[in-house]
Amino acid sequence: MSLRKIAQASKEVAERAQQGTLSPQEYAGGTFAISNMGMMGVTSFVAIIQPPQSAVLAVGAVQKRPVVTDDDQITVRQMMTATLSADHRIVDGAEGAMFINEIKGLLENPLSIIL
Repeated sequence: MSLRKIAQASKEVAERAQQGTLSPQEYAGGTFAISNMGMMGVTSFVAIIQPPQSAVLAVGAVQKRPVVTDDDQITVRQMMTATLSADHRIVDGAEGAMFINEIKGLLENPLSIIL
């Protein structure tokens, strides 16, 4: 699917989820989940894997934090904590770390998704 088609499909599924009209086939049997507690003000948490998923990404709230830049200056940046819980029978820890780094890179440079 193109990025546009994924966005449209996601919007449609989210609307049906809010209306309570998703069929069980549409939310069962997943392999990966995202848990967002950031919208509730939670900054950091560890999500629990629900079988049959192999991993879950826990997303915390975006908040202003002091950051030391490359030139040793302190500045305020918008920061978010994301934690990956992975079933190590399925996902190697190094692969999980590479995945988190890829997510970090995409969030820091969102235009890279479409370029």
